[in-house]
Amino acid sequence: MPIKSINTLLAAQPLGHYSQAQSVDGFIYVSGILPVTAAGKIDPNLNFTTQTEIVMQNAAAILNEAGSDMNHVVKSTVYVVDVSNWGAFDIVYARHFGAHRPARAVVPVVNLHHGFLVEVDMFAKVKP
Repeated sequence: MPIKSINTLLAAQPLGHYSQAQSVDGFIYVSGILPVTAAGKIDPNLNFTTQTEIVMQNAAAILNEAGSDMNHVVKSTVYVVDVSNWGAFDIVYARHFGAHRPARAVVPVVNLHHGFLVEVDMFAKVKP
């Protein structure tokens, strides 16, 4: 089965040499999502919760374009600047996933590109 690049204008466009996601054999590999708006606005001064909300909205749009949704996410990796933000992240994350609980790793990091505070990548299954 060929590899398909996923791109939607409803999520931030890549800022480098990568795609929003790749789909192959019924699975979707979503690139690291920074809190850049779909319109391309980069504002690292937004509070952590707002940054997390933008990331999750981008993730939902990318998954939708790929024929999936949050209920089909198998695994996510979360990168947060300052481990004290973990709780705030979890509140937004849980709201977007509801009862679904994908496997997850949270990795505290010193900094992220553009001075952002959060980044998330995901692995999901295409909806049947």
